[in-house]
Amino acid sequence: MRSKFTGKAFVYGKNIDTDQIYPGRYLDLTDAPDVAKHAMEGADGDFAKEFKAGDIIVAGTNFGCGSSREHAAITLSAAGVSAVIADSFARIFYRNGINLGLPLLVSPGIASRVSRGDELEVDLEKSEVANKTTHERYPLEPVTEYAKNILEAGGIKPLLKARFGG
Repeated sequence: MRSKFTGKAFVYGKNIDTDQIYPGRYLDLTDAPDVAKHAMEGADGDFAKEFKAGDIIVAGTNFGCGSSREHAAITLSAAGVSAVIADSFARIFYRNGINLGLPLLVSPGIASRVSRGDELEVDLEKSEVANKTTHERYPLEPVTEYAKNILEAGGIKPLLKARFGG
């Protein structure tokens, strides 16, 4: 996992649920490119057309609420989301995202300070986000060592394979 990355912000409000991230009607799709076409479709019909791999989702409180399906986190990874930065996350979505190697970062209040299209630079070592558009900086809650280890390995399965073989 890189400790520093830059991308364009796609900003959403509170309570974006897993069905908005990846609508249930697409659960039968299994190929990453097909899944990625429907990322954020329930919240933003233009997301798949405008999003570029490496861009960043910014959201309000309780991002990923709703179903405990891993499909939502898988979809964001398949779309090339470099990170989701939110005021807070639903607990199960947070674990699913980290376990799948998707950086989920907490920065209370960030959704009200960033606009769609702002260029953000995330620095995990400094635990901050720099908004290159507005020249503001926002603190990130530090990522725990446990979560860092999972993210650096690319997810919990690759971490376990590296540690225990197989």
